[in-house]
Amino acid sequence: MIKAAVFDMDGLMIDSEPFWRQAQLEVFPTLGVKINLQDTIDTTGIRIDQIVEQYFRQQPWETHSCDDVCSMILNRVIELVKEHKPLMPGLFHSLETCQQLGLRIALASSSPMVLIQATLDALELDGVFEAVLSAEGLPYGKPHPEVYLNAANELEVSPLECVALEDSFTGLLAAKAAQMKTIVIPDANHANQPRFVIADHKLNSLEEITPELLQAL
Repeated sequence: MIKAAVFDMDGLMIDSEPFWRQAQLEVFPTLGVKINLQDTIDTTGIRIDQIVEQYFRQQPWETHSCDDVCSMILNRVIELVKEHKPLMPGLFHSLETCQQLGLRIALASSSPMVLIQATLDALELDGVFEAVLSAEGLPYGKPHPEVYLNAANELEVSPLECVALEDSFTGLLAAKAAQMKTIVIPDANHANQPRFVIADHKLNSLEEITPELLQAL
């Protein structure tokens, strides 16, 4: 029986993935790094410091530290989130459905806490989540399961009694590795990829979350 729901943030709660891509496409070329849109799509769900370190190994630059580059990208994403408030369809509906069932609710994101808090402020969601966790300070981000395991621990429930809601395959792998039930809502452009079959349910939108679907997990 499911006792808790753990939400990803980027791409699930807010349509911020285009902002991460835009910020990378703006910042990396100023460092002499060759990058294209598909490159940014391929790293969806991976922590930004890991992405920056990957590009530094492949195409090293001299003008800024990796930490500086992470901050440049992150600050641009925060600007875009505050400006556009890109709420995903069905977010409030899905949260209310979980609340109606008495589920405990957490947020577990690869994003830095400063972006998580900026997003919660922009969407007026402060106080909705019992636990808010970032993989920022962990040894590994998603697809490592630690941020999801930490969320279950914060909620004082077994991971086996949690459902994770994700949009990316990277996040889905993290939730599966944590042994949680999984609901994935991929970007429409990637929804037909066979690899998403490992999820317990694949939906088109958070609007499709129902009490019956959650109770049947």
